[in-house]
Amino acid sequence: MAAKIPATVVTGFLGAGKTTLIRHMLQNAQGKRIALIINEFGDLGVDGDILKGCDSDVCAADDIVELSNGCICCTVADDFIPTMEALLARDPQPDHIVIETSGLALPQPLVRAFNWPGLSTRVTVDSVVTVVDGVAITEGRFAHDVAAVDAQRAADDGLDHETPLSELFEDQIACADMIVINKTDLMDPHVASDLAKRLKSEARPGVQVVRTSMGELPVDVLLGQGIGAEDDLEARHEVHHHHHHDDEDDDHDDEDHHDHGHDEFESFIVERDEITDPAAFAKQLSDVIRAHDILRLKGFASVTGKPMRLTVQAVGPRVDHYYDQPLGQTPRGARLVVIGEAGLDQEAITSALRA
Repeated sequence: MAAKIPATVVTGFLGAGKTTLIRHMLQNAQGKRIALIINEFGDLGVDGDILKGCDSDVCAADDIVELSNGCICCTVADDFIPTMEALLARDPQPDHIVIETSGLALPQPLVRAFNWPGLSTRVTVDSVVTVVDGVAITEGRFAHDVAAVDAQRAADDGLDHETPLSELFEDQIACADMIVINKTDLMDPHVASDLAKRLKSEARPGVQVVRTSMGELPVDVLLGQGIGAEDDLEARHEVHHHHHHDDEDDDHDDEDHHDHGHDEFESFIVERDEITDPAAFAKQLSDVIRAHDILRLKGFASVTGKPMRLTVQAVGPRVDHYYDQPLGQTPRGARLVVIGEAGLDQEAITSALRA
């Protein structure tokens, strides 16, 4: 059976920076062919704007689909399912699908739709990424321009209820696999750190909280989390059970683009001797990841007495490992890539991984 195509759901309020995050992702896609579904409602679409900086080999014009008939979580059967089926029918198929929800869409109904018979065997939710406006949150607001959010809410004829932004925010946090605190360049570092700790305490165990500015998140961190969120709906409880709505996301100040985004993340390589027990090694990796708040760890290792190469991939504390191919002439040992926010204690991590 062919592997399922991964899909990433990007949610968050108007102005948090979802579009900026996605534009940066497309510009740094590392050769992945990415299809993009944008739930833009009631205004000019952003697809042309996104395409300006997008390599045609990564996202051709027909790989970007705009759903403008209202909130995506309210139009699952009419709009979302047919759009997904059309993308999956393409040849070649996309390597990854990214869904940018409208600012007031609930992520849970959208994730639930991946269990529909036409989708469940062909695509999986790689992760739900919730983008928050760090400045607005610390100032006691959920969006940069609450009046604009309310205006978009009023513009949607399909909206069947009014829901407080506080409840929508709780839903977005409850469903998230990764919370991205954006606009940290405009925040005091200590305030940003405190907000990250607070959101981590409010989220489910294992949810990663990262800080960034201008949506500049490494693609290796954003994509490839392998969560399978559609199989974990029970844990993603909804604060309320209605649907809801709003328009898309505005970027935060593109004209003053910063070049320092990747300075907020770092990666390094650890080499060590081959391992003897894959299960024990996975436990060791999980412990090191928890102790040092590592975002992603991946690599390869040889196992004493085994002719096959062991692949290791970890997202947060969850570690997957499997044999993928013969070692051949590859030197025995292990080579691991560690990815995290700036400030990792490389010496301590290296020592712990080699122990």
